[in-house]
Amino acid sequence: MKTNCWEYKKCGREPGGSKARELGICLAATEAKMAGVHGGSKAGRACWVVAGTLCGGQVQGSFAQKFKECEKCDFYLKVRDEEFPDFEYSTSLLKRLRDTA
Repeated sequence: MKTNCWEYKKCGREPGGSKARELGICLAATEAKMAGVHGGSKAGRACWVVAGTLCGGQVQGSFAQKFKECEKCDFYLKVRDEEFPDFEYSTSLLKRLRDTA
């Protein structure tokens, strides 16, 4: 498994993490529809498409509200570079989130 966002950012909001009880478990660490994307666990390597993640100590909103900031994120840039040329773009990931199958 490749490095997930909670490991890279050391936020402690993964299940069993140091801040999970205080701040809650991050939705990126539980979003099963993203399992395996870019070699990560749950949405750990696609956190930018998950609404309500906590970045920089603040709850982020919807994809449309947060993506401009995510595009500048060192973790997003790392995943994009590591996965090139097979990086799965946000439109495809958002479709996967909406699909209920």
